[in-house]
Amino acid sequence: MIDESDNPGWSAAREGIRAAFEESIAVKQAVLDGGALDALIGMAERIVEALTAGGKVMLCGNGGSAADAQHLAAELLVRLRPEVSRDGMAAIALAMDSSTMTACSNDFTYEALYERMVATLGRPGDVLLGISTSGRSVNVNRALRMAREHGIHTFAFLGGDGGESLALADIAFVVPSAVTSRVQEAHITAGHALVGLVEDRLLAGGHIG
Repeated sequence: MIDESDNPGWSAAREGIRAAFEESIAVKQAVLDGGALDALIGMAERIVEALTAGGKVMLCGNGGSAADAQHLAAELLVRLRPEVSRDGMAAIALAMDSSTMTACSNDFTYEALYERMVATLGRPGDVLLGISTSGRSVNVNRALRMAREHGIHTFAFLGGDGGESLALADIAFVVPSAVTSRVQEAHITAGHALVGLVEDRLLAGGHIG
């Protein structure tokens, strides 16, 4: 245990940490008050339809949002809750490996990465979830456009005003904040809720065991 009296910066550090938690709580409360939860229910319904028809969920983002895409894909493929043992659900994070990413960036552009993968791997009836805290990620938006051209459902986790992604998503979950870290914290909470809802509905329908 650190003795607070021996560390003059302790109180300031504590207040900084407290402020971060309070800001995160306030943003999540704003999500609850703003009626954004219906978007997650709508996404869950479409994902259940896609998975029961033999389709898959594709996810993409950049930086922390790429990590969130991988995080949620893993929870679909493996499981969300350790007490729930069930079959995997078909999902793929499009930031798959360094060879694919660097080849596309070198031979084409980084902006074309997700678009190319959607065009190659996607099938009508699949789902694409694009994650962008600003809604202005060029590669995510190009992927959303490509998905629409291929009959793939387009969903987005966004922040702020939703940016360009808002108009490209069939359903969007928008966090009312322009602070990247606060948006990401709400995104992963929303993602966990979404995966949990999909898992519950597939289990209840006997589609996974």
